[in-house]
Amino acid sequence: MSRHRTRTRPPLTLALPALLAVAFLLLPLVGILSRTEWGEVGTHLTSPGVVEALRLSLFVSLWALGLSLLLGVPLAWLLARVPFKGKAFVRSLVLLPMVLPPTVGGVALLLGFGRRGLLGPWLEGTFGITLPFHTSGAVVAATFVAMPFLVISLEGALGGLKQSYEETAASLGASPVRVFFTVTLPMVAPGLIAGAALTWARALGEFGATITFAGNLPGTTQTLPLQVYLLLQDEPEAATSVSLLLLVVAMAVLIGLRGRWTGAPAAARAAEAQAPADEAAAAAADTAADTERRPAGALPAGGGAGVPAGAAAGAAAHPHDGGRWPLHADITGFNELTLDADPGTTIAVVGENGAGKTTLLRALLGLTPRAHAELRLGDTDVTALPPHKRQVAWVPQDGALFPHLSALANTAYGLRARRVPRAEARREAQLWLERLGVGHLAARKPAQLSGGQAQRVALARALAARPRLLLLDEPLAALDQTTRARVRHTLRTHLAGFGGVCLIVTHDPVEAVSLADRVLVLADGRTLQDAPPAEVTRHPRSPWVARMLGRNAWPGTASADGLVLSTGGRLVVAEALPEGSQALAIIGPEAVSVHRDRPAGSPRNVWQGSVREITAVGSRLRVLVGSAQAPDLVAEITPEAAAELGLVDGSKVWTSVKATEVTLVEL
Repeated sequence: MSRHRTRTRPPLTLALPALLAVAFLLLPLVGILSRTEWGEVGTHLTSPGVVEALRLSLFVSLWALGLSLLLGVPLAWLLARVPFKGKAFVRSLVLLPMVLPPTVGGVALLLGFGRRGLLGPWLEGTFGITLPFHTSGAVVAATFVAMPFLVISLEGALGGLKQSYEETAASLGASPVRVFFTVTLPMVAPGLIAGAALTWARALGEFGATITFAGNLPGTTQTLPLQVYLLLQDEPEAATSVSLLLLVVAMAVLIGLRGRWTGAPAAARAAEAQAPADEAAAAAADTAADTERRPAGALPAGGGAGVPAGAAAGAAAHPHDGGRWPLHADITGFNELTLDADPGTTIAVVGENGAGKTTLLRALLGLTPRAHAELRLGDTDVTALPPHKRQVAWVPQDGALFPHLSALANTAYGLRARRVPRAEARREAQLWLERLGVGHLAARKPAQLSGGQAQRVALARALAARPRLLLLDEPLAALDQTTRARVRHTLRTHLAGFGGVCLIVTHDPVEAVSLADRVLVLADGRTLQDAPPAEVTRHPRSPWVARMLGRNAWPGTASADGLVLSTGGRLVVAEALPEGSQALAIIGPEAVSVHRDRPAGSPRNVWQGSVREITAVGSRLRVLVGSAQAPDLVAEITPEAAAELGLVDGSKVWTSVKATEVTLVEL
């Protein structure tokens, strides 16, 4: 399908100056090309003086590149990742050589490192090092003017890299240095390469600072740009040929970079890569692959997640540390609560957006200044330990799979970080991938996985890391319903034998009820309710949780015969609370009756309204009815009843609820 783009004609007042700017930049280059004696280029470039200057230029520029990498990479990381006072001043120092006249930079180097400079006498007296008028001085001058290109390029790439990748690696047990070399650097490789190329090209062409600080000594400090300067006086044709060489090198670098000054982090490039577009097709491919690999007698996908019998047995026999790690945590800051849980407990954390769910997990990991956790796992107080030593594994909402590693290498990452031998780590990782039904995708990179597949790999990676506390931030949100049921079954099987505590942030009531032993309801960072799922289902203390569970929840003040609603109106109940207490009325959708005419008989709570929305939930329909006399009410009826009533959006109806069907929960 062709795409028609509308071309906008630029105004002449802008187009003309732009064209003049292009001509202004292009004319000097055309001048070099037109004045070059092409037949003599080879002779000029192979003359002894030029060859010696070229050799020296390559030596100086490569050493300058090495020093820039050694010093500039940590500096770029510091500027991108660490908040500290004076950062703006340090960044200005980095930029200064780019705007400073090179000769002034040379003078500054003389006053700093020269024989009469601040550091020069000490270097000469202690180490016998003399920088001015020496090859090492040319290296220092080139490094001074070129390193900013590396720092700026790499800092930009680091700024575009989501920190969740590094935080996840730390939660898997990787030390900061290991995270830097195995996750951070590979993911910002484009920015690093771009910066290195620009740094080398700038060092190769350095002139002003070099001649001022290191002089112009043939074979010692006379680099190619200085050779051009000398040739202009006696052999201008040769100077043009050498200038052409430097021009070609500079253009080759820029063309090779194709404008990617900062480079895209690997994560961004992976996001741009074409992943499987159709989730249903990807799920079908998974099922076909599982069937192909399943030997006769193996469990079907519903019972064994599509894993061959041998692999399932091996994974089920996976040895945990064998310990038992109860949890005690006192969280302060934005979140104010205390958590105690016995080994093997799974806690579902629920609440509205902004309630502090993710902040709670990050506090337990030690990754946020918003909240602080005094954390004890078993007999070990891990409060003072850095994240990589806490043995707390985390699956963030986006999974944060490392895009430069395969699914197998991702899953084995935590084991390798804890010094498990490579072969054993890969074997154990493969078993976990098999358990989650993605074993046949072990060799694929994250960009080649669908959203559901990637989420299962992220879950396998966390489970394989042998954590003592497992934190899952909506781990099944990206899965389709069929896959979610399979993975939920696998996760429940694992958690049944888990010796630690698991916290799962979820908005899915099925997950909360089926996976959790307790449901922790948060509101504004505080505990609103902490109870078994059955208790929360029967008596939710939060309107949000009640609605999440599919219930109608109306807040109000208890009166003699029921509840005075906060929005106006009254609700009659069978069992009233003490008058004046704040309460929440819970009404099940199945207890709401819908009528075309005002009902007669026993219902004491009757309202007139109109249908606002009809949605299908399984084999039944949910009807949202709005009324001026009461809050919105959800009723659950059969499709047959809806057809009989002739319900459509906007239909005028009556709703009724018996007093005995209303449950009041005191707040």
